[in-house]
Amino acid sequence: MLSIVVAVHNQLAMNHLFWRHLSANTEGDWELIVIDNGSSDGSAGFFTGVGAKVIENNGNYSYPYCQNRGIEAAQGDCLAFLNNDVIVPPGWNTRLQAAMRHHGMDVMTSCGIEHVETAAATKRLRRRWRWIKNLVLLIGGRSETALALMHRLMYPRWQHFIHQRSRDFALQCKPGFVGNTVMMTRRALALVGAWDERIQAADFDLYMRVQQRHAEQGDIQPVHIALDVFVHHYIRLTEGVSYPPFVDRARLIRLQDKWSEAQRSAWAPPS
Repeated sequence: MLSIVVAVHNQLAMNHLFWRHLSANTEGDWELIVIDNGSSDGSAGFFTGVGAKVIENNGNYSYPYCQNRGIEAAQGDCLAFLNNDVIVPPGWNTRLQAAMRHHGMDVMTSCGIEHVETAAATKRLRRRWRWIKNLVLLIGGRSETALALMHRLMYPRWQHFIHQRSRDFALQCKPGFVGNTVMMTRRALALVGAWDERIQAADFDLYMRVQQRHAEQGDIQPVHIALDVFVHHYIRLTEGVSYPPFVDRARLIRLQDKWSEAQRSAWAPPS
């Protein structure tokens, strides 16, 4: 079974859209574990109503803290850590797992607007998304209808776009990571441990820890991006939105407090 972990704080419209695509496009046996960070808009009740396992925090906690609460509750042999502001394509999980098996990897991410096959292709996607996002925000705000419109304008033929990528890049991958959709095996957890709760940029930290383990022990492959699994991410949609400070903010440290400049230079993901 696959355990899917997602942390939320409000954004009910986004959560509706996230669930609609996740429930329609996830294959096989899976469970959804939602870590709710004190939502006041009914998000926790919504996810409870659709059958998710909801863990309610007493406030807004950092990303890694929430992921570790999800790990504690997970029953699956494989775990996927998703942002709630994503739209997954049909069969995203089985294709991502197939790529992991094919390449003998224990940690892999999807591709997306943040990073695809080339820098030029990534730049085109990012430019298009900025234009569409800002236009729809101006005329329609952040309603569920507006969010769905952004997606339709970004990919007028979404199913064709996804099918073409899965055909053109079947089982292809490249070093790096895209943090909104991270899949890892129980073996990876045993080797590198859970998320470091001191680091809010925990996806980068996970990448670095896997790199370090690969370099020093050689018993795990570096994190890679699956080029045939494209997950849409509503990047920077919440800019300007005010969130409560993290309850656990006092223990958070910077990446450079943990990783030296030499380590970051040697092991950082390719741009």
